Amino acid sequence: MKPIPTPPLKGMKALVAGVANEHSIAWGCASAFRQLGADVALTYLNEKAKTYVEPLARQLEAPLLLPLDLAKPGELEAVFERVTQAWGRLDILVHSLAWAPKEDLQGGLLESSSEGFCKAMDISCHSFVRMARLAAPLMADGGTMIAMSYHGAQKVVSNYNLMGPVKAALEASCRYLAYELGAKGIRVHPVSPGPLKTRAASGLKDFDLLLNEAQRRSPMGELVDIMDVGFACAYLATPYARRITGGTVYVDGGVNIMG
Repeated sequence: MKPIPTPPLKGMKALVAGVANEHSIAWGCASAFRQLGADVALTYLNEKAKTYVEPLARQLEAPLLLPLDLAKPGELEAVFERVTQAWGRLDILVHSLAWAPKEDLQGGLLESSSEGFCKAMDISCHSFVRMARLAAPLMADGGTMIAMSYHGAQKVVSNYNLMGPVKAALEASCRYLAYELGAKGIRVHPVSPGPLKTRAASGLKDFDLLLNEAQRRSPMGELVDIMDVGFACAYLATPYARRITGGTVYVDGGVNIMG
């Protein structure tokens, strides 16, 4: 790739939450942001995940590599304290975090437990609201917040089960946050990638069938990869997208337009 004379994200500060390994959508975003000039901070779930994420952080010369388990009280606040100490500001926030108990994820919505549904909603949706609350004061000059959704938020996708309603709530939350934060120059985007072989997706039942179906239905005839998603998110963070906010942005090769 030829170097861009003036990288469009040069000097920007990006926090990317949810990197698990080199197959993560979050890693695609972090890589794209760095290629386009941003300084990038990463989070990882736990010590086991750190062994995979630490080498990636070195590749990006990331000044911050921080633990973030949303189920542990205080860890989210600690991340933003470190960002504030190191940078004093933030331009880009990416939330690429989702979780549900396996027994609830692999069963139908009708059979999902109240506890499992609430946990999935807290980790996969409300955590983005909490992040936005902490990030907004650091975006005094405006900024971009991105949360990862999926087509199952809009249409029924076999075996997506309780994550469909959870992602629908996430997209609605993005719309309301876009409304509430727009006057501050902060844009909020739910981004909906096509299916990708990530660690999180491996918990879905018959995921390979979902991948094959997406490729079959795509007008482009191929699946997306993490860098397709990363560069789309990078574009949304540039001044070129300064009047785009709130609407779901699909990066799926056109699968969402098919009946």
